[in-house]
Amino acid sequence: MFDFDSQREFAQSPKVVATRRAKQSVESRQRDIYDSHRHRTFALAYYMTGNEIEAETILTASFVRAFQAKKEPEAQEIDAALLQELREREHLQQDAPAVAGAASSEPTSGDLSGRNVKRTDLEEAIRELPATERLLFLLRDVEGYTSAVIAKLMGMQEAEVNRNLLKARLHLRRILAEAAQGDEEKAA
Repeated sequence: MFDFDSQREFAQSPKVVATRRAKQSVESRQRDIYDSHRHRTFALAYYMTGNEIEAETILTASFVRAFQAKKEPEAQEIDAALLQELREREHLQQDAPAVAGAASSEPTSGDLSGRNVKRTDLEEAIRELPATERLLFLLRDVEGYTSAVIAKLMGMQEAEVNRNLLKARLHLRRILAEAAQGDEEKAA
């Protein structure tokens, strides 16, 4: 059987063939980059928006932005593109240095020791957090980023990240405790 593609490549100059193969290789690596980061990027976008369609739009725009900035972006560059998309779509306040005075009323420490928390209850509680607290919690406690990486990514001091992360955890604990108390009252 006659192979037209190989004959066409043979007839072309070696430079054209090498360029085509290199391009295919770049496209393959870009596909791998997309495949390895899309789930995490979509999950963060979804938790920040609460809307699958909006999360898909943000996912696409984030990768377009990241690939326009660099042919083969790394995780931090993709995350930076995601944060920029969230800021532009007003799901994350750009100038708010996290939640400095947002929790002026000190959160009550709900005692959740010895209790299991349902995943659905946790997801609902996460959605109730203010945007910056939610993002800090997701990046640190769900995605496992270090405080130093989060600080660099968000343009904050590491101490500020840690302070606001503590506020987010306390706020989340209060929300979960109130939900558990409401469930107990309904059951009684």
